[in-house]
Amino acid sequence: MERISEMLAQKQLDAYNKQNLEDFLSVYSENVVIMEFPSNEVTTRGIDEMRTRYGKLFKQHPNNHAELLGRVVHGNRVVDHELVTGRENSEPKKAVAIYEIEGEKIVKVWFL
Repeated sequence: MERISEMLAQKQLDAYNKQNLEDFLSVYSENVVIMEFPSNEVTTRGIDEMRTRYGKLFKQHPNNHAELLGRVVHGNRVVDHELVTGRENSEPKKAVAIYEIEGEKIVKVWFL
């Protein structure tokens, strides 16, 4: 399970950095939920909302890039620590994402 979890996290990160929307979305469940941590406030629900959100992000910030600073894989969860750069009018910022995998798809994501 850990190997699949890490593979999915890496595939979505690689596609995110190439701004390849369809490859990026291919690892997510149709019913994926993106939430804030620790509140669990839902910011994005479902693959269609993800397509809209990330399509807009990639279009607005063509130099957007997430550098992996560290990764912890624990069963069906992956925690990535990233440095996000290349967004216009924004300083580089650190981000933490937690991915939960079921089967061979990412079903939940939390951002800290």
